[in-house]
Amino acid sequence: MHCLQLIQQQGYAILPAVLEQSTVEGLLAELNVASLPRTRAGIRHAMQLPAVSEIARSERMMAIAQSVLGKEVLPFRATLFDKSATANWLVAWHQDTALPLRERCEKSGWGPWSIKDGLAYAHAPASALSQVLALRLHLDDSTSENGPLRVLPGTHTLGVLTDDSLHELSTQIAPVACLVPAGGVLAMRPLIVHASSKSVSSAPRRVLHIEFAATARIDAGMELAVA
Repeated sequence: MHCLQLIQQQGYAILPAVLEQSTVEGLLAELNVASLPRTRAGIRHAMQLPAVSEIARSERMMAIAQSVLGKEVLPFRATLFDKSATANWLVAWHQDTALPLRERCEKSGWGPWSIKDGLAYAHAPASALSQVLALRLHLDDSTSENGPLRVLPGTHTLGVLTDDSLHELSTQIAPVACLVPAGGVLAMRPLIVHASSKSVSSAPRRVLHIEFAATARIDAGMELAVA
């Protein structure tokens, strides 16, 4: 089935061979010496790094995003998740609903607001999030042992959900572990319900999570910031 059809039906698709290993190794080398602040989980706002921006705007990555969102796509945010035996965590079932914005604008359906590294963030309505696609570029093999992302297929069509609804869905829908080889991409809608468990392996699981939008003006009066 075509990537677009999979994402429309399931909310995600796995593309196993997007970047060559040499490209992945070069990106890892750049990330290892990056001057951006690191948290326990990795690096936030990584689009500031030229190597990350170049990968995000590469022909292969842009083509995937364009196949889902249309020709005028732009990458606007990148996050490195660096899970290992020494930096290990689990993430409960959730949706990705917060977006970085150029300025705060009080508008129905948006909020609550917060500030992260000097940028304004707001939780967005489903109408805005439907214009976003995340491409999770895997820099290591994602296996069943090193805390892979798990998704509940089809939940991207249900809108922004409450915590109670998230929990209920997690008991009703069989989760799928997204096992992706290094150089592969997991394409996913931000509203698909997803989670990850702790790693039980010594192998790292580094993922560059790059988000694309169909337009910078994601809603009337709301313009995305590059992060």
